[in-house]
Formats: sequence, structure tokens, C-alpha cells
Amino acid sequence: MTTSSHSDDVPSSPNELQRKLSNRHLQLIAIGGAIGTGLFMGSGKTISLAGPSILIIYMIIGAMFFFVMRALGEILLSNLHYKSFIDMAHDLIGPGAGYYIGWSYWLGWILVGIADLAAIINYLNFWLPDGTAFTPMGQALISAGCVLLVLGINLLTVKLFGEIEFWFALIKILAIVGLILIGGYMVLSHFQAPTGSVASFSNVWSHGGMFPKGASGFLAGFQIALFAFVGVELIGTMAAETKDPEKNLPKAVNAIPTRIILFYVLALFIVMSVTPWNEIPADQSPFVTLFLHAGIGAAAVIMNLVVLSSVMSSMNSGVFSTSRMLFGLAKEGQAPTKLAELSKRAVPAKGLLFSCGFIMAGAALQYFVPNTVEAFTLASSLCVILFISIWSIIMVCYIRYRKLRPELHEKSNFKMPGGVWMSYLVLIFLAFSLGILSPEPDTLKASIISPLREIFLAVTYQKMYKPRMKKRNQQL
Repeated sequence: MTTSSHSDDVPSSPNELQRKLSNRHLQLIAIGGAIGTGLFMGSGKTISLAGPSILIIYMIIGAMFFFVMRALGEILLSNLHYKSFIDMAHDLIGPGAGYYIGWSYWLGWILVGIADLAAIINYLNFWLPDGTAFTPMGQALISAGCVLLVLGINLLTVKLFGEIEFWFALIKILAIVGLILIGGYMVLSHFQAPTGSVASFSNVWSHGGMFPKGASGFLAGFQIALFAFVGVELIGTMAAETKDPEKNLPKAVNAIPTRIILFYVLALFIVMSVTPWNEIPADQSPFVTLFLHAGIGAAAVIMNLVVLSSVMSSMNSGVFSTSRMLFGLAKEGQAPTKLAELSKRAVPAKGLLFSCGFIMAGAALQYFVPNTVEAFTLASSLCVILFISIWSIIMVCYIRYRKLRPELHEKSNFKMPGGVWMSYLVLIFLAFSLGILSPEPDTLKASIISPLREIFLAVTYQKMYKPRMKKRNQQL
């Protein structure tokens, strides 16, 4: 086991990722991961499905993810040789688990990138005259341009990536804080919207109660709410590039409950106080709608720019994490060895190009599926199913860690609250989430397609990875 006290003083190997992300970068990137496209674009639809009970949904999911991140944090800090989930799963469960979680996480973020492209087009339509939209070719070209921009940012240095993500996250934080303050003022001044509704905290519960759509609506709300949390585990892919991880990772993980309450619960409480939940359009960002209803056109434009920057931030983080996953997979012989090569700037450039090539397929999706909401829903649904399996493996890793490495748990200064029994509770919640996703019409296509991924990974593991490992072991 290594320690982090001298991790910044020891020269980095030219073939290893370097610890260039500071505490400032890590904290803001962790916040950025908790404020994703699902919150800005998906919350309108989630509110239409669940009504005010969306607040309870976010608190439940947020609580579960706090324990997922505490489990992940304890494992990563128990052995600083772990660079990401791949090393962790490979060591604690087996090579098959490392192969599965690595490639699943890579594919999951590719799908996030494709969903983000759909969201970008949706937000850009804000500036077009009513009744008009981009042509399919126009959508495809805009998507391609966004992918190339993100690729260019990531090809430079990890420190630059951290700096750009820092400012992306800061913009999101300031925007949400501004929305809470302005919305709060509108409530206290009893602002009257053009629709005739008066801003009041009672709007949250006076239009059918907290559960206006009943139990079915409450359960349906989990669908997109879960997508909003994709990325909260992003700091788990940055362990190899974080300065002083024993100090900085716990700070980032422990701040998750505060972020959930502030950025999800309080923000949407204010939104539904200003505009009754049944007047919020399902296909628009409620954050932009709040200012439009208030008649503050300039603020609506600014908020639309903010949600655009949020989507670009999500895609930027996704490209970063997929390239690091490919680097880890290649190091273990689970991906082409070329993907383990670093550029002169210590960046896995070939992994970046490989990932961006697949995200570019999202530009083609915009051409063949010009309905941005439909494209977003399909990609996000596939993504959520993938990530449920990834989060589940993290919890299984924790259970195995407690069984196989009890001495490391005893030494840990960052023990997961609840330990093994809480891990099982989280696994039950994730199984429940997968169960309620399957019957929903919007996720039915994703549920049908998902088994194909399982079959593909099983076949490639048996036919490609295992023979390669057998050959490597014979040569040693």
C-alpha cells in the first residue's frame, strides 16, 4: 500500500498518469458531476411525471449515492495503487468484473455524450423563431463541432481540463444560487406570472398535494432523476490524477449531501414555488421557464447559456473519464495496447480520439433521429441501465473488500457508515430502480437493447481477453 504524503514529490513515470488535479479542481469537478444535464433538461419531464414528490425522489437517490461514494472512497484510499474502478473490481472480484465495469463505464459515458448532443440542439432552438428548428444536417454539424471542441480541450493537459471544468462548475453553481435568490425574492414579493398564478411556497403542495400522480407517478419519476446523478462517481476515475487524495477525496465525497439539498431539492422547491408544477412544460428546462414566466427575458437568455455550458461540461467530463477508463483497460490487457500510450503532455490521446470517434456517432443520431427529446430519452435510458450495473459492482466490491481486506478496513480513516449491511440496502435500492425502469414506455426500448451489450461483453471477454491473458502469462 502506498501513501499520498509524497505523491507529488516523486517524479511521475512517463507511462503513468500524473497527479495534476488540485483540491480546488477536485471539489468543483465533483460538484459539476452532481449537477448534470438530467437536472437542467430532464427535471421538467420528471416534474410532469411525479409532481412535487420529485423533491423526495432526489433526497432518496441522493442519500443512496452518498453511501455509494463513501464505499468507493474507502476502497480507493485503502490502496492508492488503484487508479480507477477497473483496478478495484479486477483485484476484489476478478478480471471479468474489471473488464465488465471498464467497458460498461466507457459505453455509459459515450451514451451520456450522445444524450448531451441532443440536449445542446434542444437548448439552441431557444434562439430560433417560434415554429422553426435546425435541419437534420444542421443538427449533425453542430454536434460534430461540439465533439471536436471537447476533444481539443482534453488533448492539451489534465491541468487545463481541471481548470476548464472548474469554471464550468462555478458557472453552474452561481446560476443555481442566483435562481434560488431571485426565485425566493419573487415568492416573498408575491410575484404574479402572466398565467395568473401567484408565487408562493404553498404552490408546492396546493395543487394536488405532494403526490398528485399517486404511487405510479412517484415511481415513474425515478427514471430521469437517476440520469441526473450520472457523473457523481466521476471522482472515482480521477484518483490517479489527484494531488494528496487522502485529504482531498474525503472532502469531495462528504460534501455530496449538501450539494444534493442545495442544487436539487432547494432549487426545484423554489422553481415549483414560483411556477406551479402543473404549469411547467415537460419539454423545457424549468430553470429557463422560471425566468420566462417572470418576464425577465435577459435572465432567461443567461440561464439558457448556463444550461448550455452545463451540457458542454458534462460532455467534457465524459470524454475525460472514458479516455482514463480505456487507459486502465489497456494497461490490464483488456483493450488494445495502443490505448495505454500517453502523449508528451501525459494525456491518453489515442483513448481520447477513440472515444470521440464513437461520440461523433451521436452526430449521426441527430441526423436520423431529429426529434431531440426522443433521442435524449433513448440515450439517457440506456445510460441509466448501464450505470445501475456499474454502481452495483462498486457496492459488491465494497462487500468483497470487507471480507478479503479486514485489516485495511480497520486502519481506514474514512470508513463507510453502515458498512456491509448498508451496502446490501443500496443494492436492493438499485435492483428496485432497475425494476421500475423496465415497464416504462420511454425505457422499454432501452430494456430490450441492453441484453445485447451483456452478450457482446461476455463473448469478447471469452474470445479476446482470456486468450490474450493466457498467452501473456505463458510468456512470463
